[in-house]
Amino acid sequence: MKITIQRVKEANVKVDEKIVGEIKKGFLVLLGITHSDTEENINYLVKKLCNLRVFEDENEKMNLSIKDIDGELLIVSQFTLYADTSHGNRPSFTESAKPEYANQLYEIFIDKCQKEVKKVEHGIFGAHMKVSLINDGPVTINIEN
Repeated sequence: MKITIQRVKEANVKVDEKIVGEIKKGFLVLLGITHSDTEENINYLVKKLCNLRVFEDENEKMNLSIKDIDGELLIVSQFTLYADTSHGNRPSFTESAKPEYANQLYEIFIDKCQKEVKKVEHGIFGAHMKVSLINDGPVTINIEN
């Protein structure tokens, strides 16, 4: 399981030109799931995500977590995080989990985040989505388990 986290001032995701998820200050989280991922991977990444200290304190040091600032999460499924570009110019996605399994873990990931953070929005699994954001910093971090 992989996540790419972007610290944002605001972000939204649209499907068919309709906003289906929208946040203010917090994290845009791109979530990639592979076929061997389990709930144990989810538990690790949710804990890491919700306690990651990349928001500035009163001394302008990255010392606060999303929970400390009452931040928000926007979670978007992103199978392309498992792209294999080692051969040729067309990526292979064979390491990405099958949609049914990935969707199940995606829903569990969202549910566990909702237990940690007050506002959690998300995209629609498998849909063609348009993601807009204002990156804050920019701060972009990749975490894999």
